[in-house]
Amino acid sequence: MEAIGQLCHSTKLDSIDFSAGVDAIFFCGGHGTCSDFVDNSAIKSAIETLYGNGKIVSAVCHGPTCLPQCNKADGSPLVKGKVVTGFKDSEEKAVQLESLVPFMLEAKLKELGGKYESADDWNSKVCVDGNLITGQNPQSSEECAKAVIAALS
Repeated sequence: MEAIGQLCHSTKLDSIDFSAGVDAIFFCGGHGTCSDFVDNSAIKSAIETLYGNGKIVSAVCHGPTCLPQCNKADGSPLVKGKVVTGFKDSEEKAVQLESLVPFMLEAKLKELGGKYESADDWNSKVCVDGNLITGQNPQSSEECAKAVIAALS
């Protein structure tokens, strides 16, 4: 019951001090993230602060839609030169939602210089590149979470 109470009264992201006391953040997927995570200043600030402090930034499935707005300390895209994954363009086309998302995630990550990797559609794929951990699709959720736990250990 305590956990449900906490979920019903969760803390707003922009009220958390990510410069101290936070070791990781994990962005789950789902198509709702395509509107909630894009151009979100609170998410951008949280990711850039954590990443810049060497903390874990993780996202799975459509969760990586939060990454294109983020930059490294030098101003370059956060994903530039990083091995990453996220919901594949072919998976988006398979669910026939490509016209509803703000951008095709695979294409956007590549456009920004990410070294995009993937498994066959609907198979698990997790990429760990330093403190950035990404998972391809719903089938990757458990392995992505395990990778975050391992990185924190």
